[in-house]
Formats: sequence, structure tokens, C-alpha cells
Amino acid sequence: MQLPELSIRRPVLATVMSLVILLIGLISYDRLAVRLIPNVDEPIVTVATNYPGANARVIESQVTKPIEDALSGIEGIDFISSVSRAESSQVTVRFKLDRDPDAAASDVRDRVSQARGSLPEEVNEPIVQKQEADAQPIIYLAFSSDRHDLIEIADVANRLVKDRIQTIPGVAEAQVYGNRYAMRVWLQPDRLAGYELTPLDIEAALRAQNIEVPAGRVESYDREFTVLAETDLREPQQFADIVVKETDDFLVRLGDVARVELGADDSRFRARFNRRNAVPLGIVKQAVANPLDISLALRELLPQVTRSLPEGMQVEVAYDSTVFIESSIREVYITVAEAAALVVLVIFLFLRDWRAVLIPLVTIPVSLVGAFALMYAFGFTINTLSLLAMVLAIGLVVDDAIVMLENIYRHIEDGMTPIKAAFTGSREIAFAIVAMTITLSAVYLPFAFSTGRSGKLFVEFALTLAGAVLVSGFVALTLSPMMCSKLLRQGAKHGRLFDFGERVLRALDRGYHAMLGTLLGRRWIVVGVAIAVISGMVALFMTLPEELAPSEDKGLIIGIGSAPEGATIDFTDRYSQQMVDILAALPEQNRFFGFSGFNGVTNSITFVGLKDWRDRDRSAQQIVNTLFPQFGEIAGIMAFPVTPPPLGVRDFGQPVSFVVQSTESWEELGLVVQRLITKIGENPNLTNADSDLKLNKPELKIDVNREKIATVGASVDSVGRTLE
Repeated sequence: MQLPELSIRRPVLATVMSLVILLIGLISYDRLAVRLIPNVDEPIVTVATNYPGANARVIESQVTKPIEDALSGIEGIDFISSVSRAESSQVTVRFKLDRDPDAAASDVRDRVSQARGSLPEEVNEPIVQKQEADAQPIIYLAFSSDRHDLIEIADVANRLVKDRIQTIPGVAEAQVYGNRYAMRVWLQPDRLAGYELTPLDIEAALRAQNIEVPAGRVESYDREFTVLAETDLREPQQFADIVVKETDDFLVRLGDVARVELGADDSRFRARFNRRNAVPLGIVKQAVANPLDISLALRELLPQVTRSLPEGMQVEVAYDSTVFIESSIREVYITVAEAAALVVLVIFLFLRDWRAVLIPLVTIPVSLVGAFALMYAFGFTINTLSLLAMVLAIGLVVDDAIVMLENIYRHIEDGMTPIKAAFTGSREIAFAIVAMTITLSAVYLPFAFSTGRSGKLFVEFALTLAGAVLVSGFVALTLSPMMCSKLLRQGAKHGRLFDFGERVLRALDRGYHAMLGTLLGRRWIVVGVAIAVISGMVALFMTLPEELAPSEDKGLIIGIGSAPEGATIDFTDRYSQQMVDILAALPEQNRFFGFSGFNGVTNSITFVGLKDWRDRDRSAQQIVNTLFPQFGEIAGIMAFPVTPPPLGVRDFGQPVSFVVQSTESWEELGLVVQRLITKIGENPNLTNADSDLKLNKPELKIDVNREKIATVGASVDSVGRTLE
């Protein structure tokens, strides 16, 4: 093995090689993205389609079913699920983990395009989206005011703040959830009938008279003018003056048959921050961006944003997920430092020589920092699992250096000079170190080839750990023998501490030999103890509960509410305040941020931020356990508290779910589901059982008299569009 000998003869070369590893590692560390967990980009593609005015049955038969049929033949599908609601359909396609997400999304778009012709003409264009773990906001801002209404606040957030937020490095998008301005036209049926007009006439007039068209240009001999045609309408009075019908005697204007006002484009969404009406702004990061840098830059920008807001308007950070990320990573860094200190202490207790301790000690930073270069090369990130690999690597990376040091030190104690001992010792042990390094790396590499979600999560863990061990092997063959030849001394005098430690170690050695001799004479005791220990381990393994990951205290509690089908946004918002009252009474909370109309007018969600972990005695899960009985007493809605799911699981739903399938009608399936829910309710370990099959939404059924329609010269299509 020439590498150790070359390093001993060329100490500068050995030093430079380690410094190069450190330099490349530090540069790579500065470029690594920071995440809470590794990026597990599950191939999930959704197809969202709106059909205005259609009920759930029409959506299911005319929209959802044709799309499902078109998607069913795509390669690599794990399963397809769909939700059909009034006016909307959502089909979710979950692919197997080895499927490329971009290719999967492309295949779905192609199939949806082919199926578009089989959908009703009135259906809006289906929207195909690839779900990504980074597509959710990491920070929410809340805009509120005691002088402006929510529409004005949303307008300010869109015009003055949104673009400034999006200029922060690493920000992909800033999403304002408030309502935009819209011109609302409230038709008066009695006046329409009096003027012999229909809603279709009003629609046609609006389309014809509220347009923005290019008017070209006018040229003269020396000048050219661009012509601007003011054909679009902006003020309520301009809309009210639209002529909708012309007779010989007078003109009928829109204001004669309708009330025109400037309002919100959608009033089916409410948001509150600390009980104040608010407009939320969510910040979505880029896939490779560092969320901690985004949070820091945002907090530096907020004072400037606040000064630019109108008087009486304020903005606050309602939710910041980077607080938990920063805390978790900081704790792991502290653990790395503690582990390194313990390793150094143990080495010193056995070697009792600071010169000797320095040799394996240098291996720790070189190996760990060098592993960052491998992480960057593989496209990994700094996260809790890759840093956990660093913690475990600390105890492994010093092994090679200790073996090299011990063998060289033994020759020095036998009378060799440090240089000669370094040559002899490194030559004897070099292949053993190579074997150790490869063996330790091979132990963890299989994790990188595990399948499933858990396997993908541990790819970075396994390869980071193996990479650190490989770097440590290289350091043990280059830097360690060189340092042994320079730092160790022949015939060095030992102090009292060394002599005391030597006596202790020799006493331990004699005790071990005595115990080993006794046990070798009574081998049945050793076998019996081994069998008992193995049996106990198997029994404990079989009885331990199983889960993907334990619950984490992220400093956040989520309250989820669901109102009955057919409930309005006012009903949902009013009864959800009971849930907010319970959460606001928690002594551990320091802010709460809620939405009504979240993913449908019957749903609400409230995020409760908890005080710092050091300032409270109860964990988030303990608080949730105490909230279940209180949430069960809430009237009007079904509510339950949860903690954020661990390891990047996207669903905020219940931890246990079933899929009930049937070839019978929806009504028969609904009866089976209700019996299942009743049975689940009898189990004291299960609470808040619910089903997403809702067949109880109130409906108004209209029987069409086709003869009368024909008599008045109308059509079924015009009746349907009028009702729409």
C-alpha cells in the first residue's frame, strides 16, 4: 500500500489533500439546500374540473367517470381516487414511486386532452396539476385593518406587497387568498319580466358591450398616433347605463332591471387572525431554496412593507414553518457537537495523551465536512435525517484512525522511532483499514436501495453515512500516519494521570480475563443467557406498535371542522367559532389563524401556534388528547384536533382510513358506510368516525314542462342556462 508511505514522506501533500477535502466540503455545504426531511417527490397528479350549475350526480356521471376511464390505462398507476361535488370534480392519480413525476403528469395531460371531447361543452377546461411537497406555503402573512374592508386589503396585498415578496431570493410564488374586486349585477326578476327580458339577454348585452379591442393606429405624413378605444367598462354607473333592449319609444338599460355594485368576486371564503378578519398571503418556496434564508429575508423586508401600507393597515407573520425546521436542525447540530465531545473524551480516557488524541480528533471534521461534498454531488439536502447520519458517523469515522494510531503507537512503545513506526505500522494495517472502511460502508448502503416511501426517505441517510466513512478511511491512510510520525514521541514521560489510568485499565483487563475463564468453564450459562436475551428481544419486537414515524411536536395544533352538507359559509363560519374559542383558551397558545370555506364552504381549518418548547410543560400531542372531549361537544359541526403529520405526509386527515367499494348504488353504499361508522363508534379507541360520501345535501328538483316551453317559444337549453 503506497498511499500511507507517500503521505509520511510528503507531509505537505497529505496536509494539502485533507485541506482540499475541507475546502470542497465547505463550499458544498454553503450550496446545499435546507429542508426538514429529504425531498420525497411522490408522483401524484390531480385533474380538477368545474361544471357550473351541475349537481354531484351529473358531475360523477358526465365528468368524473369519462376522465377516470381515459386515465385508467396509463403506465405505472398505483391507484386512482376521485371526489365528485356539486359543480366540481377532482380525480387524483397516484403513481408508483419509481415513476418519473414529470412523465406521469405529461401522460395525464395527453389522456385528459383526448377525453375533452366526451365532456359536456359547458365544462370548464380541466386543470392538470402535479402535486409537489414544496407546493405548499411555508409562511403565511395576515393583513388586517380597522379602517378598510377585506376587498381593499386584498387589493393592497396584490398591488403593493405580492410582487415585493416574490423578489425575495428563493420564493417561487406569493399567493393572496383574499377576494378581488368584481362588478356584481343583481338581476330583478319582476322587472325583467316587465320588460320581456331574460338573463340570457343580459348576458349577451354584457358580452357585446364590455370588451377591450385594439383600435390600431393613425398615420400622417410626419406623425403616428396609437388609437385607444375606451370600450371596456370600469365603474358601476357605466355598467348600469348599458342598453339591454331598444324599442321605438325608449331604451331599456341594465340599471332599470338590475342593481349594479362593486363587490367581491367570491364571498365563500373567510379568514381570521387572532379573531380579526384578515387576508392571508402564503409564500411558496422554490424546490432548491433554503427556507431559513427566505424567513430571514422576509423578516428584514416586513418593516419596509409595513411602512408602505395605508394608514390603519398592518401585516403580521401568522404562521412560519421554518421555526420548527430551524429548531430541529439546531438541535441536531448540538447533538453532533455533544457526540464529538464524548468521542474525544472516551479516546482520551484510553490513550491519556493529548498528542495521540489529536490524531483521531482531526478525522472528525475532515470526514464530516468531506461528506458534504458527496451530498452536493448526489443532490442531497441538509435535513434531520442526513444530519442524523452525521451524528452516527462521528463514532465510526474515528475507528480507522484509532486502529492506525494504535498499531503505530505499539511499535513506538517497542522501541522504534516515530518515523519508522509509522512506516511499519501503516504498512501492516493498511489493508485492514481498507477492509474496515468497505465493510462499514456496505452495512448502510442497502438502505439506499429500499423501496417504498420509507426507503426513499433513508436514501440520503444511508449514502451520507457511507460517504463519511469512506472519507474517514482515506484520511486514516493519509493524514493519520503522517501525524503519527510528527506528533508521537519515543520514550515520552508519563504523568500521574497516565499511571493511574494504566492501573485502572490493567485491573479491567485482569477482571475480564477472570470472568472469561469462568464463563468458558460454564458454557451452558452463556448459552442460556443468550437464548433468554434473544427470546426477549423477539417478544418485545412482536409487541411493539408499528408506524411510519412517531408524532412530532412542531409547535402547532390544527383544528379541523366539517359542517353538514348544504351549509352556507355563514353557518360554517359561525359554528367554527366554537372550535376557535376552545383553541384560544389554551394557555400554551400564542396565536391562531383560521379559514372558513377551506376546500369547500362546509370545511374550516384553524392553525394554532404554541409557545416555545421551553415555555410550556405539555407537548402538542398531550394538548390534542385533552381537546378531543371538548371538540366532541361542539354543536353544528364535526370537529377534531390533530398535530401536523410527521415526515412530510401531506394529508391532515385522520390516522386510520378505510376504502369501502361496491357495485351497488350510492344509496346502498351509504347504508353500508353508516353501519360501519356505527360499529367503529362502539370502539373506545376510535373517535370522530366520518365518511366522505355525502348523500344528504339539500336539492331543489325542477320538473320541466316541455309543452309549455314549446308554447312560449323557448327551449330546454335556454331554461337551463337561465337557471344557471
